[in-house]
Amino acid sequence: MVKLIVRDRESIQEAVRRFRKLVERSGIKKEMRRREYYEKPSEIRRRARLRAERRSRRPPVRPGL
Repeated sequence: MVKLIVRDRESIQEAVRRFRKLVERSGIKKEMRRREYYEKPSEIRRRARLRAERRSRRPPVRPGL
């Protein structure tokens, strides 16, 4: 759960901006979108497998170049 304590002399716009950042960082929006519709377990596994395949196809990152 995200809690936001409004600071002294803080405008509503600033408080809303801080709240949005907190929600974004906590992953609540991402979780809500993921749970918006039911996804079959087989679809979850398929998506994870495709994501892993894309990761493995990418060339490795070489630092310093």
